[in-house]
Amino acid sequence: MTQTTLAAAGTDVSAQARRRRTFAVISHPDAGKSTLTEALALHARVISEAGAVHGKAGRRGVTSDWMEMEQARGISITSAALQFAYGDTVINLLDTPGHADFSEDTYRVLSAVDSAVMLLDAAKGLEPQTLKLFDVCRYRGIPVITFINKWDRPGRAALDLCDELTERIGLPPMPLTWPVGEAGHFRGVADLRSGEFVRFHRTAGGATAAGEEHLTGEAAEAEGGAEWTAAREEAELLQASGGEFDAARFEDASATPLLFGAAVANFGVRQLLDLLVELAPRPTARADAEGRPRELTQPFSAFVFKVQTGMDRAHRDQVAFARVCSGKFERGMVVTNATTGKPFATKYVQQVFGQQRSTLDTAYPGDVIGLVNATALRVGDTLHDGKPAVKFPGLPSFAPAHFAVARPADIGRAKQFRRGIEQLGAEGVVQVLTSDLRGDGSPVLAAVGPMQFEVATHRLEHEFGCVVRLDHLPYTAVRRLPDPAQRAIVDRERSSEVFARADGTLLAVFEQEMNLRILQRQKPELVLEPLVADG
Repeated sequence: MTQTTLAAAGTDVSAQARRRRTFAVISHPDAGKSTLTEALALHARVISEAGAVHGKAGRRGVTSDWMEMEQARGISITSAALQFAYGDTVINLLDTPGHADFSEDTYRVLSAVDSAVMLLDAAKGLEPQTLKLFDVCRYRGIPVITFINKWDRPGRAALDLCDELTERIGLPPMPLTWPVGEAGHFRGVADLRSGEFVRFHRTAGGATAAGEEHLTGEAAEAEGGAEWTAAREEAELLQASGGEFDAARFEDASATPLLFGAAVANFGVRQLLDLLVELAPRPTARADAEGRPRELTQPFSAFVFKVQTGMDRAHRDQVAFARVCSGKFERGMVVTNATTGKPFATKYVQQVFGQQRSTLDTAYPGDVIGLVNATALRVGDTLHDGKPAVKFPGLPSFAPAHFAVARPADIGRAKQFRRGIEQLGAEGVVQVLTSDLRGDGSPVLAAVGPMQFEVATHRLEHEFGCVVRLDHLPYTAVRRLPDPAQRAIVDRERSSEVFARADGTLLAVFEQEMNLRILQRQKPELVLEPLVADG
């Protein structure tokens, strides 16, 4: 390319990146996360009718919760990517598992976004899983917008919820809308920047976008009376005590813009979508594993943050989700996998909208692309075009708390069993461990939470035709064993064992913390390290 051509390409990439908003929705289970995800898509007019979690009368299945187990249980157990246009803006929305047992999946998703929407239940406020996920956002410096949901149901006072944000997580709220009417008697919201009263009108079952009526402050006071006055006074009280909106405080993640609504009725959702377009960070240069910024206009690069099989039952193909970090992606280009140094052909690439997919020809920084039949890719791999090579930091693996030996119920299905176990390990559904004592034929599945085992066995049966028997192991304490030469010290004990993880890490596991301490007293030369999230 000539210098002029390169400059033009760089300008195109920069302009396209400015159009992108890539964010995740985080919450505790049952706060309404999947419902909000659909409501956002509904207001962007990319779906014509909203559904909700299976089991809510008369509603269709959700767009993002596409796995059979998710629809049956009414929870998200895997992350989902939805890309759609809203005006001139390209939205990349990552819906995340709310259940604590799937924290690893959510943590990986958070590595691929530029901001997050923290969804709170109006009756429950900050809940344990929300706190954990917010800690990850804070660690990564991810700006957070807070949406207090379910205001159409009985709940807590708005000022109490605001106090909780400040006191429990040190994130002062900056309200941009304020509810008119207490929780359970939702009249609409006061738009604190325009001074208007936005009154919502329900639609049948909340299946279509709620109607909105905008009244001036004077008209709202004449019609709303005491409720409008109370809302304005509460909001002004909070603003006077440090809650005035300041975009810089949002950008440095020291305060959170705050909105109120009811996702199931589509109340307040358009305001959230407009705020994301206006305020959410655009893609910027991302640091590589050496800490060097990879500028947006440099040649194409991306990292794989999720691998998923079985989204298309007809083909059972494997999709690797990758966040584009720099350059322009064009379908058909041959890129390099920095982990293996081998080329990877991008012949089959798709834009993902929940379970629905369509062929994608180009993508830009901030976009999430789905690489189909990507059996050579693993979570954490970096893809790049040209030289020099680039590699982004790896993604975390967490200390497992549950262990079980997996065996096929029918030995005649051993081939399907091996293939399924390898696939689940590559996707990060569970960690697959091996042991010198047990041999390769008896892999050990390790999980952060027990529901991961349910997902693994369900998928082995329904995707690979292999019913699996799990023999749970009694281990409760785990450490990293840095010196392979010391493996025999641990393996000789009755209450401990050493497992090898796919990345080569050795895990020393013990039935009780007491067994660990006793062995360390007996063998002071034994070096064991805490197992923290690495990558």
